Amino acid sequence: MSAVQWLGDEAFSALGQRVIWSDMIGNSVGLLALALGWRRSIWSWPIQLLSGVILVAAYASAHLSGGIGKQLLVIGVSLWGWRQWQRGRRDAQDGSIAVRFATWRERGALLAGTALGTLAVGGLFTAVPDLSWNPWPDAYIFVGTLAAMVCQARGLTEFWFAWLLVDVVGVPLAFSSGLAFSGLVYVVYFVVVVWGMRDWWLRSRALTSAAERAALGGALS
Repeated sequence: MSAVQWLGDEAFSALGQRVIWSDMIGNSVGLLALALGWRRSIWSWPIQLLSGVILVAAYASAHLSGGIGKQLLVIGVSLWGWRQWQRGRRDAQDGSIAVRFATWRERGALLAGTALGTLAVGGLFTAVPDLSWNPWPDAYIFVGTLAAMVCQARGLTEFWFAWLLVDVVGVPLAFSSGLAFSGLVYVVYFVVVVWGMRDWWLRSRALTSAAERAALGGALS
């Protein structure tokens, strides 16, 4: 048996639902990536990339080309985010990843891009049923995940709000689709998101306050 075939096998059953190895391992690794993102660790990106590779193997074993395509996009964004954080660490005096609130212009662009992306992907999934079993919720989660990753790559605190909105749909969809482990992981995601949001929010507020004090000092001098 190949590793790809093994990833598609059942790991165990719980509450009458089948949990496959790829679902369990891929989502566990993804949860670790999110926790590392909270700590602003650059390892968040290679771990997220690994999660995508595992899920590509899983979808390949099940012959789900739509799932493969989605994970390849996630891998691509992970590579870009990894490069962005490497550049951010080089530019920072203390070698850490700086976080901030998005500007209103950035928020507007993010909301518009996410809405248009969801309409486009949802329309594609509807037109090609083989790509998704639940076209619109799946499109919402997929585009929302990409939006969250883009915000994370740019060090925007809104990254956590995007994940929170993904969780609202992701938890019930996972359980209704028979992916019990994914549903449970999304519940844990919610807890990590709340704590990560608090940490990044406080750091962003401190940075904003420091910038305002510096600007005021410059105006008075």
